[in-house]
Amino acid sequence: MPDLAVLVGLQASGKSVFCARHLKDRYALVGKDAFPRGARRKQERQMRLVEQALAAGQSVAVDNTNPSPEEWRPLVAAGHAHGATVTAYWFPPDLAGSLRRNAARTGRARVPDAGLHATWRRLRRPCPADGFDAVFAVRFDGRGGFEVRPADEAARPR
Repeated sequence: MPDLAVLVGLQASGKSVFCARHLKDRYALVGKDAFPRGARRKQERQMRLVEQALAAGQSVAVDNTNPSPEEWRPLVAAGHAHGATVTAYWFPPDLAGSLRRNAARTGRARVPDAGLHATWRRLRRPCPADGFDAVFAVRFDGRGGFEVRPADEAARPR
């Protein structure tokens, strides 16, 4: 059964690195950053790619900020319409850390700080009530990797 992985988090929170290290071998990767800068209808194009992969029985990961239900609701609906499980990977916000990592980026990879702040204001933690079959929290592990835990478990004190 295919899976639709929806990454949710600030810019420079580790989403793309996580995808490259943990999902790329099993998932088709889709993200608006891969489209040409001047591309039109990026949302439509992204949904078309997601639908094509799911229709072919392939798992797909959507590597965008996806900060709120307005962004992830159509993805959840598409996943379920194709019989896929839908998994959210939640990157809990660390605004100062994201700003610091973003400042080290160059060229197109660097997001204006105002964009990061705008995403932070809209960012909402996904949960099963949003239609996700599973929600995982992803954090840096302090050793150059990631710690992935069920979101409800990750929220408990250690």
